[in-house]
Amino acid sequence: MNKSKPSSYILWAIALLLLPLLLQSMGNAWVRIADMALLYVLLALGLNIVVGYAGLLDLGFVAFFAVGAYVFGLLASPHLTDTFPWIAAMFPNGLHTPLWAVIPIGAGLAGLFGILLGAPTLKLRGDYLAIVTLGFGEIIRVFMNNLDNPVNITNGPKGLGAIDPMTVMGHPLSRKLDLGFVELSSVTQYYYLFLALVLVSVLICYRLQTSRIGRAWMAIREDEIAAKAMGINTRNLKLMAFGMGATFGGVAGVMFASFQGFVSPESFSLMESVMIVAMVVLGGLGHLPGVILGAVLLSALPEVLRYVAGPLQAMTDGRLDAAILRQLLIALAMIVIMLWRPRGLWPSPEHGKVLPNNGHKP
Repeated sequence: MNKSKPSSYILWAIALLLLPLLLQSMGNAWVRIADMALLYVLLALGLNIVVGYAGLLDLGFVAFFAVGAYVFGLLASPHLTDTFPWIAAMFPNGLHTPLWAVIPIGAGLAGLFGILLGAPTLKLRGDYLAIVTLGFGEIIRVFMNNLDNPVNITNGPKGLGAIDPMTVMGHPLSRKLDLGFVELSSVTQYYYLFLALVLVSVLICYRLQTSRIGRAWMAIREDEIAAKAMGINTRNLKLMAFGMGATFGGVAGVMFASFQGFVSPESFSLMESVMIVAMVVLGGLGHLPGVILGAVLLSALPEVLRYVAGPLQAMTDGRLDAAILRQLLIALAMIVIMLWRPRGLWPSPEHGKVLPNNGHKP
């Protein structure tokens, strides 16, 4: 059984490496869907630390996504140099912050916001915590939408444009890369960058899950009072969960801003937070393969349903809006799945397992 694991890992690695090349032959739109799926996997892995491991219901996770995106948008676009003359004097060639500098800044700032969110909510649980985090997510979006007056920092609802693409080893990912035997488009190069980040994130999450910190988070999730009675510092561990999960959101935001080349408050609505929570719950709380599966399905499903909603709209002579019909189909699919698999599509096999009594009668 163990001998088959390395071979299965090799097959998965080959499939993931070849996937964008196959999708590229059908059009870059399909590779773009795969890119966005990987970004959502990164977001779902971060939220899984908060919701799946620590059991803290966070409905404002998209706020950290927005923080990372705006950090890169401000540090790699002409907005600050055009708005503030003193910045233009310091950087006459413009702000073009490199990749390896922006990722730590975006992750660190998002992590700081995560700790700031967690600090006043330490005594809240369940629905009350969900409402507070939901409000935090909306506050960040409203701030981004209104910080264009009296000092124009975020450019308000107009958003930030002309954002630099990621540059790896002097090569901007916005340009095609000719390897001789194959030509990689821009979206294909972004796919490999996002895939590398997801693999590193999966490794970090796995190590956290099997560590003492991960086991303490799960103890808090199952029974916080019992965990505190056993000597676990629940306050610090909750703050660590919020901060650690937020860093994943910040990194995903940096990647999103570079990939899109444009960010605006509309990209960070409440619906995005709800979708990320749905990915974690639908896949299986606290189980890495399940979370990845849920993120891939829910990020790709809306795009696939475009091909279903169009014909259905034509059958009704355009009386049904395609976007609303798509949301209805997604909701129906989620209801069916949750009725069929209430613990998620791929739940953790250890969760809820009864310990053996070694032959002793209760």
